[in-house]
Amino acid sequence: MKKWLTILLPFALILFLAACGTNKDEEATEGGNADDAKTEEKITLVVGASNVPHAEILEEAKPLLEEKGIELEIETFQDYVLPNQALEAGDLDANYFQHIPYLNAQIAENGYDFVNAGGIHIEPIGVYSKKYKSLDELPEGAHIIISSSVPDHGRILSLLEKEGLITLKEGVEKTEATIDDIVDNPKKLEFDAEYEASLLPQIFNNDEGDAVLINSNYAIDAGLNPIEDSIAIEESDSPYVNVIAVNKGDENSEAIKALVEVLRSKEIQDFILEKYEGAVVPVSE
Repeated sequence: MKKWLTILLPFALILFLAACGTNKDEEATEGGNADDAKTEEKITLVVGASNVPHAEILEEAKPLLEEKGIELEIETFQDYVLPNQALEAGDLDANYFQHIPYLNAQIAENGYDFVNAGGIHIEPIGVYSKKYKSLDELPEGAHIIISSSVPDHGRILSLLEKEGLITLKEGVEKTEATIDDIVDNPKKLEFDAEYEASLLPQIFNNDEGDAVLINSNYAIDAGLNPIEDSIAIEESDSPYVNVIAVNKGDENSEAIKALVEVLRSKEIQDFILEKYEGAVVPVSE
């Protein structure tokens, strides 16, 4: 009997250890599957943006989105055309670079099926001059250089009208006004709208024209301070709110809703106010 026990005990021990090993393997596999599931639950959101301030604001939002299980990837663009083309092509989940009148104009012009998922901030447009310290000093026939982007003309002309330099046709929709809508121009200002918006800071630095109107995102990117360096600036009640644009239907996705919620959060609004000191103004709707 002792002889048989001596023979059987090693086999029993081997079977027991094998069973324990199998259980551990199963537990490890189950644990690995759980980790994989957690990884799979994380959502990746690809957003196209201008370098400044949009991409900087998105970078600040990354950790807040990470807490919500969203990994944010930021694709930067230097112009106002490619981000919408990339959104339509499906290369982006959203873009963040354009104001509402420009978005509407792009939809009408190109047939994009985009919607505004939410407004985030305003970038007041400013008037810059190396020759004059105020708009009052502009001489008769002054050469005013503005963006070739027609959707920007309404805000530029509205600013100049508010400053008393021109008068627009009665009844014209301000956001859609063009140079042809000017009915009174006492100083006979000459408007030059031949340049892309991104080139305007360099034109200003080259001391071209008597005054140059520059969007704040390009001004900041070029090292200008819109509050200190401009001789006039659009007020913060501007209708030109920069928005998150998405393909129609995506505005209802939880990831896009979370993106807008985070960008409107107190943390991000405080960041915008502190970093840009009034050159970029957050909005909540």
